[in-house]
Amino acid sequence: MRAIQHPDIPTPAGHYSPIVEHGGVLYVSGQLPAEEDGAFPEGIEAQTLSALGKVRGLVEAAGSRLDDIIQVRIYVCDVELWGAVNETYAGFFGAHRPARIVVPTGPLHGGCLVEIEATAAAH
Repeated sequence: MRAIQHPDIPTPAGHYSPIVEHGGVLYVSGQLPAEEDGAFPEGIEAQTLSALGKVRGLVEAAGSRLDDIIQVRIYVCDVELWGAVNETYAGFFGAHRPARIVVPTGPLHGGCLVEIEATAAAH
């Protein structure tokens, strides 16, 4: 296992690696939609785009592309938000359709609405 190091990858506050590579696979830790100041964007669509953008940034920092994402796991605080999450997700990925799971969780860290993790092919 190798933790990916890159200047664009911030050091996490917790005891984990934001992205690791093992056996040709990238594992992206759950990404919250927090801004640099720690605040969350307003609304589920903005939070979903923010978290997905962070996943893409980590995958790209590791040398892969958005189309290399194999699976996405979405944790959403309320299943009633699912329609907006799905629409935003579809717009973000376009024709690319990774395998996906959605887990309704109840409250998430800091009151955010969504957290997203992913698995991707390493290059």
